[in-house]
Amino acid sequence: MFLKQIVIGSDHAGYKMKQFLIQQLQEAGYDVEDKGTYSEDSVDAGAYAIKVCEDVANNLDTKYGILICGTGIGMSMMANKVKGIRASLVSDLFSAEMTRAHNDANILCMGARIISEYMAWEFTKVWLSTEHLGGKYAKRVEAMMNYEKNK
Repeated sequence: MFLKQIVIGSDHAGYKMKQFLIQQLQEAGYDVEDKGTYSEDSVDAGAYAIKVCEDVANNLDTKYGILICGTGIGMSMMANKVKGIRASLVSDLFSAEMTRAHNDANILCMGARIISEYMAWEFTKVWLSTEHLGGKYAKRVEAMMNYEKNK
């Protein structure tokens, strides 16, 4: 399978987890682009969600994104404001798989204050290795994207 480039971002609460995931992804052979933040100094999560999501939205065939904040909620909400983005907040393995298989999510969101770094890596591996099922699920994704275009 073609490995997409991973664009990753976090706020201050997700900084340590982001750094851990960057290392794991690079060791697994992924090309990773870090959009910040670059420290644990307090920042607005939304700014980093926009940086990651606009990059992914402009490169849908070649990039996936990962966003991390304290709960993952703020990142996922902001991410889904960017046209072309289907971001999903996950905190279990089944959701990590299904968000790709059924919804063809292109952004993975996680909460550093909710899950451990180990679990974040497990979710990331499942998410990246799951193919979209197509068929009836492709029609559902198309309906989502058509709604977005007509807004």
